[in-house]
Amino acid sequence: MPATVTHEGHASGSTAYRRLLAALVCAGVATFAQLYSPQGVLPQIADDLGVGPDRAALTVSAATLGLALAVVPWSFVGDRLGRLRAMVAAVIGATVLGLASAWAPTFEVVLLLRLLEGMALGGVPALAMAYLNDEVHPRAAAVAAGWFVGGTTVGGLLGRVIATPVADLTSWRVGMTTVSATAAVAAVAFVLLAPRERRFVAVCGEGLVARTGRVLTNLRDRPLLGLYLAAFLLMGGFVAAYNYLAFRLVAEPYLLPAWAVGATFLAYLAGTVSAPRAGVLAVRHGRYAVLVTSVLVMVAGLAATLAGPLWLVLTGLVVMTGGFFAAHSVASGWAGARAVTARAQSTGLYNLAYYAGSSVLGWAGGLAFAGAGWPGVVLFVGTAALAALLVVVLLVRPARGAATLDGAPAEE
Repeated sequence: MPATVTHEGHASGSTAYRRLLAALVCAGVATFAQLYSPQGVLPQIADDLGVGPDRAALTVSAATLGLALAVVPWSFVGDRLGRLRAMVAAVIGATVLGLASAWAPTFEVVLLLRLLEGMALGGVPALAMAYLNDEVHPRAAAVAAGWFVGGTTVGGLLGRVIATPVADLTSWRVGMTTVSATAAVAAVAFVLLAPRERRFVAVCGEGLVARTGRVLTNLRDRPLLGLYLAAFLLMGGFVAAYNYLAFRLVAEPYLLPAWAVGATFLAYLAGTVSAPRAGVLAVRHGRYAVLVTSVLVMVAGLAATLAGPLWLVLTGLVVMTGGFFAAHSVASGWAGARAVTARAQSTGLYNLAYYAGSSVLGWAGGLAFAGAGWPGVVLFVGTAALAALLVVVLLVRPARGAATLDGAPAEE
């Protein structure tokens, strides 16, 4: 089909549209491959740098903390300079910092570079949705968004699956370098493929008071605040589970090699299936019902990981992962739909809470692991998930007969 660009954006099937989809997939791979690449090699990092599991997990937390701190500021940078230009700078800067962090001489320098890398990476999730909604025809925007989410899932999986077997044969530094090199290729492809912006209008002359007001508008909204808190708790618990599962699997009675531990991250494919399916179910049964059910599925899968047989542990991991990504899919879409004004900032706040949870609770789970082993981690993560469920029930649940958060009639 020949390239066509309407006044409403690139039409589905056009050359520019296909290039934009491919570019967003590459951006997702370049970003999320780097963000979580240390997760599968935490035992090697701990051994090599002489730190405990909780400190080793800071290599993940530092990057997610940096992303959380930077995601809202990036939304303002994109409003001023252009979404595509800001995303290109973010991806290139993060890739350079990722290569440097893999060869930092000390643990402290590794953490500093990972923090800066996360701050650079924040530009992609902060601006990708705004970029595609500006440049794509409205009827094709949902499909384009799905491609970007798919790219982030693939990137997160590749970062873990590539790093662990390479580290098993060489070292964690070579494993993370290999991931950064893969991300660099994806970053170059993103720069070459992304169509230039045609509909962007810069936001100029807005003062600090106006920007702060846009953010506070969303924070004063009770249901939105509930969604942000739920994101913090669910993501934090989810990352903690994956951070310390590796330490359990390399120890007795399993004694799995690093490449096998890396293969457990294939459970992320459960999220690739559950996230879009959750959207379909939300249309039929309402977001609230699907969100609550997804959290309960996550808790059930987590509980199954307490079993002794390895196949039951892995089955529980798959169920937990599917439940988490279904919940995240519903909650993140709800946060954007709920915001009447400052939707970019609402998405930014959701991402801030999401990655702050990854950073803070992802690290704090190590204290539970040090004190009580894997059962302690399960208790910690389960408590966070059930707290998120309580927040959803108290703050987010639509009143009977009232409108739902996105303005549709309640399904109750």
